[in-house]
Parts: sequence; C-alpha cells; structure tokens
Amino acid sequence: MKKLSQLARGFVAVGLMAMHLATPATAATQATSPQRPTVVLVHGAFAESASWDGVVRNLRARSFPVIAVANPLRGVKSDAAYVSGVVGSIKGPVVLVGHSYGGSVISAAAQDQPNVKALVFVAAFAPEPGESAADLSGKFPGSTLGPTLAPPVTLADGGKDLYIQQDKFPSQFAADVAPGAALLMAVAQRPITEGALGEPATAAAWKTVPSWFIYGDRDKNIPPAALSFMADRAKSMKTVVVKGASHVVMVSNPNPVSRLIVEAADAKAPRH
Repeated sequence: MKKLSQLARGFVAVGLMAMHLATPATAATQATSPQRPTVVLVHGAFAESASWDGVVRNLRARSFPVIAVANPLRGVKSDAAYVSGVVGSIKGPVVLVGHSYGGSVISAAAQDQPNVKALVFVAAFAPEPGESAADLSGKFPGSTLGPTLAPPVTLADGGKDLYIQQDKFPSQFAADVAPGAALLMAVAQRPITEGALGEPATAAAWKTVPSWFIYGDRDKNIPPAALSFMADRAKSMKTVVVKGASHVVMVSNPNPVSRLIVEAADAKAPRH
C-alpha cells in the first residue's frame, strides 16, 4: 500500500509538471497568433504619432494589435520604404491607415506588400503616379495652408523644413479640437520637407487594394472637394464625411474613424 501511495503521488507530480509546462506554451502560441489584423497608423505632415491616441484606445479596446508609425516626413519614396519595412516585419494581415500626406506614403508602401488587406485614408491624399500632394491640394479651391506656414527652416543638405505658425495652427489645422489640446499639438508638430509635398507619387496601391475614406467637411488643409474627388477615383468601398470636422478628424472624432477602420479590417474584400 505504501508503494502504491508513493507511485500515485509520483503520477500526480508528473501531471502537475506537465500542466505547468503546457500552459505557458499554449499562451505563447495564442499571443503570437492574433485573431485580428494589425492596424498600422501613419501620421501626416505637421502631426505626430500621438495624433492617433483616441483611435488607438478604441482599437485596443477591440483587441486589435496597433502600431502608430513615426513617419519620417522626408520624402514620399523614402518614407514609403520605411513604412513598407515596418509592414513587412508583421506576420499576418495588415490594415494600413494614412492621414493627410500619410495617404501618399501608404499608397506607395502597400504596393509590394501582399499582407496589406485594406487601406484607410483619413483626410488623406490618394495620388495617381505622377501626382504630388501639392498638385492635389491645389486642384480645387479652398486650402488656406500657404499663408499660415512659418518661414522655412534651411537644412544642411539644402532642403527646407516647413512648419505651421504656432499661433495659426489651431484655426488652420485643428479648429474643432479643444484650444489647449490644439496648442499642444502646435508645439509638438513635426515638420515636413518642402520637397516631400512636391514629390510625385510612383505607385497607387489603392488601384488594387480595397480602400476606405473619411474626412471632415471643414478641412482647411486639403479641400473637401479634392478629398471627395480622390475617394471617388479610388472607387472607395465606403466614404464617410464628418460634419464640422477639421483636418485632424481622427483627433476630434476618433469614434467614426475607428469604426471605419474596424469595418475595413472585418471586410472580406480581396485585393484586385
């Protein structure tokens, strides 16, 4: 009986050890196999990654893996290569989201990345090859950005960095954001090179990747007519116009932006 008791205790110990070893392995497998696509957020000119904070909170609450990329804002080709590298490092499907100039970047970055299943343009450019952000913002009347820019900052390579004057930033860029928050955004804005805004696009992934668009009807950087034109040209799966929203619609209205990203992520539309 004593031997049987010792043997039984041995089996229990072995069983507990097996459970202990198996549980972390199962958890690790689940952690590296997300059930939802990864959402990669790409900010635009005069913004930074924190401009996505409200959207990130909403997406994380729905268990989406999220990466808010620090867009270099140096040039379409080089910025797209940087974002493409981030996308290429992700295992599994990706929803690529771009704001403003970030739309030009994602249009190029998704071109040779088969794991990009959807594009979402948030008050963003969707250029044809050969078009630049400057071309598209001037295609229709309504942009008031030019007079609000500060004197360019000359760079060591001869290029020029552009900023919006801090006192003009809230009205121009973030008119529907609380004044205190808009001022913080003005101080933290990241500059874009003058060359980046004039650089022609070389790729248009929206021609082959299903795309969604959202923008505000009070956008002062990119005329709403231009945003509507680009959405129609891209055969947008769904276009949302947020009444009263400024250029930073993702800051002032993170809920509709988040909903559209979720809709794009849940869609089963294949790449063309």
